Amino acid sequence: MSDTSTVTDASERNRFEIHHGQDLAGFAEYRDHGRQRIFYHTEIDEQYSGKGLGSKLIRGALTDTVAAGMRIVAVCSFVVKFLDGHDDFADSVDEVTPEILELLD
Repeated sequence: MSDTSTVTDASERNRFEIHHGQDLAGFAEYRDHGRQRIFYHTEIDEQYSGKGLGSKLIRGALTDTVAAGMRIVAVCSFVVKFLDGHDDFADSVDEVTPEILELLD
């Protein structure tokens, strides 16, 4: 599959989206809390799984978050796993606290 995917911040829906061509291939939902962006859910459409689009989506979302001067809070297991393998974001990550989890309830 040639890479015709693009990542955009659909801020009106509080999520980053990845499109493959014209198709929505997946999204990463977030909630902003002060200077923190809490990533709590990621989905990649089944037909696009295993093609690296999830990683591209999360890299784009995290890069945009850091560029906006915000801190990353990873509640979503996909984002946690991505961060475990990518130390380049380590200085921009905050811990998940009980207060963060309460915000998401």
